[in-house]
Amino acid sequence: MRELHKSKTFVWLLFLLFCIIWCYMLGARTLVPTDEGRYAEMAREMVATGDWITLRLNGIKYFEKPPLQTWMNAITFELFGLGEWQARLWTGLCGLLGVVLVAFTGRRVFSPRVGFYAALVLGSSFLWAGLGHINTLDMGLSGMMTLALCGLLLGQRSDIGATERRNWMLLCWAGMALAVLSKGLIGVVLPGAVLVLYTLFSRDWAIWKRLHLVLGLIVFFAITTPWFVLISLKNPEFPYFFFIHEHFQRFTTDVHHRSGPLYYFAPILLLGIVPWLGVLFQSLWQGAHERSAASGFQPKKMLLIWAVFIFFFFSISDSKLPSYILPIFPALALLIACHLDNASNKAVIASASLLLLPAVVGLALCWKIPSLAKDAYSLPLLQAHVPWVFAASVIAFIGGIAAIRLARRQREWAVVALAASGFVAGQLLMAGHDPQGRYSAGIDLVPAIQAEMTPQTTLYVVGKYEQSLPFYLRRTMTMVQHMDELEFGLGQEPQLWIPTIDAFVVKWTADQAAGKKDIAIIRPENYQELQQRGVPMRVIGQDPRRVVVSNVLPAAAPAAPAAAPAAATPVTP
Repeated sequence: MRELHKSKTFVWLLFLLFCIIWCYMLGARTLVPTDEGRYAEMAREMVATGDWITLRLNGIKYFEKPPLQTWMNAITFELFGLGEWQARLWTGLCGLLGVVLVAFTGRRVFSPRVGFYAALVLGSSFLWAGLGHINTLDMGLSGMMTLALCGLLLGQRSDIGATERRNWMLLCWAGMALAVLSKGLIGVVLPGAVLVLYTLFSRDWAIWKRLHLVLGLIVFFAITTPWFVLISLKNPEFPYFFFIHEHFQRFTTDVHHRSGPLYYFAPILLLGIVPWLGVLFQSLWQGAHERSAASGFQPKKMLLIWAVFIFFFFSISDSKLPSYILPIFPALALLIACHLDNASNKAVIASASLLLLPAVVGLALCWKIPSLAKDAYSLPLLQAHVPWVFAASVIAFIGGIAAIRLARRQREWAVVALAASGFVAGQLLMAGHDPQGRYSAGIDLVPAIQAEMTPQTTLYVVGKYEQSLPFYLRRTMTMVQHMDELEFGLGQEPQLWIPTIDAFVVKWTADQAAGKKDIAIIRPENYQELQQRGVPMRVIGQDPRRVVVSNVLPAAAPAAPAAAPAAATPVTP
């Protein structure tokens, strides 16, 4: 039988089906707070204001991150309008770019089969496929860092000419520059540290002569410098906040309250690499024992150092979120693909067996998911997730069994079965979460708010900040009492918020007396407090997380007219 990776018809058909599912899922769910609503709203405000230099969230200066993803989302909104798939398009394209890059790089650096396997591994890895459908910066960062990594690997091959080497290395430098514009200095610091460590461990000192440092730095600064200069000129407070607070203090302190133990990322990695957990450690071991090639460059060792160092870097950081280790997955995909290319059938069987474990657990326990409900409101939301978990478990179980049966005679088909079942099962799990996502976003309250809202209505958010509702309502909100992550921006423009509940009550009641309509989204605890104080409010919508009120009260019912005296009724003896 012809090997699958040599069949162009099969490969392109598989890729087409993958892209159809991938792109469809970009618009299949509500934008969930915090990241998805935040970055969609920032891009919406960029389009509305026409200011492409100073980033704002809820109308307030927001300097935590560079602008690349906001720019890309804003361009998408300009071209295709506002919506969920539009807000996730850049993230989705970056995820697809990573899959294509590892396929191309694996093919050129190692072998055609390795490229085929690498694409299957990365595209089906639970964390990569999942975050490829979430509007967060880490996939954009990972896509650009993958560009840098693959440019480096392709540019260090011994069988290429000087011009081709230069072009690949310039792509590497451009990838690092775009990574900096995606999420900051880690876009160049992490690859730079990996290169230093690679040099020390491999003793490949000559690599520094092949980096095209002068021309590469020109490309790097040509891409990164303009925005940093422009925003600093318009906002003198930007450099200190961005470079000191958002980089040095973020890494060395718990300033963002995102700390975690040293092993924080270990379970995330083990879950995120499914369905390839059965070959993960063997692949790392093989990368550590790569022998030097004639050119001196050792691509597997580079991939290993990339994965291990970035994992270690974020593990020792005082700021941790699950998505931070996403940039290591393309390197792991290439290492796993190299191992699968030479491993025995037992490697595929091991991964398939480990996929069967969560599948069996899902089939056995999915019916108990509703018991996790904390209140009556969330019960039907969890019940709605049960059939999706069941379907995902069935797909994973079938894929695992099929891979085990195919591994002994048709290994490539076994790898495809494992990848396809892992990818589809992961997407089903995400799709089934949408009812809970709608609740988190408050999307079901949007019609009630829009029915009450006019262009002149002031919209307040009291005791909290809603990350997704501003995007769906197409309106910014005046924050009351709670700064959330906008503390720095509100410090620069304090007139944009109301710092106390008392000040809010004064403004609210004054507007009510003047006949000016206001709407407020209030934390339930604050609503009870305001209710006890007799603040005029009319509830127009609520759920356990928020109460939506208006200061326009229902008109008092007219008094009933006095009834005419009834005629005396003769008493019948």
